[in-house]
Amino acid sequence: MLVLETDEPHPDTQRERGSFGEVLNELFQEAGEAHDPRLGIETLMMYAVEPEGGRIPSAGEIGDDIHAILITGSVYDAHSDEEWVLKLMRLIQELWRTRPDIRFTGICFGHQILCRALGSKVRPQKHDEWELSHTKLTLSPVGRRLFAIPDSEPPYIHLHEMHLDKVVRAPDPRDPIHTRPAEQGGGLLNPDEYKVHVWAESEHTEVQGVYIRGRLFTSQGHMEFDEDMVRRQLEMRVESGSLEKKDAKEAEERAEWMHDGLVVAKAVLRFFHGDDDDI
Repeated sequence: MLVLETDEPHPDTQRERGSFGEVLNELFQEAGEAHDPRLGIETLMMYAVEPEGGRIPSAGEIGDDIHAILITGSVYDAHSDEEWVLKLMRLIQELWRTRPDIRFTGICFGHQILCRALGSKVRPQKHDEWELSHTKLTLSPVGRRLFAIPDSEPPYIHLHEMHLDKVVRAPDPRDPIHTRPAEQGGGLLNPDEYKVHVWAESEHTEVQGVYIRGRLFTSQGHMEFDEDMVRRQLEMRVESGSLEKKDAKEAEERAEWMHDGLVVAKAVLRFFHGDDDDI
């Protein structure tokens, strides 16, 4: 798995646990240990924010040994037209066309930029309403299958959220963008080949995750966040002026609640491995 890091964690998290790629590697190692049979995963990491000294690789640099790409969350906007964001989007589109062997996943910003690359619209929630901390997600029938939630149990999981922007609608193979020739940016989703599923929604966000069999499994929520990370990310946003202190205080009260990050990581690992290709 190649992790394209599009942000850096709070300095205390960086000191204790490393970069977002290292935190995610630790989580996927735990998910692999719980898999039957046990699965190993090798994680490569690249910092991709070019204005901060990072670099977005070319498609030719992504070797045949890369089977999956994960794009992390970020304080940057997935709907912006900053050159590095557009460059990342072009890389996704080129790899989607030329590397059908690669499976993509993304968290928060990563979820949004992957959906945007496939034709979705991304914008801030109206009235600047954040979705923060512990959040209940209502699963679709496909979501139940992905997370192995039996029909006898309520159709919910819980994840930590940290976003103002959202995917307005899931990618649609019937969108005109996909009927244009590849050289004009089209041809990414053939309606005869791809079926797009939204696997969950919340009161705030209609598209909490997108699933395309064998190609894409994204999550608006943060499978990698724990209580300390939530509190620190809230602190950073208050200090930057992007989040009101009273909203952060309310979200902090839910930071310690139990969440299903490992459940989601296990499902994504099964997706990488092809276990659920019948879904």
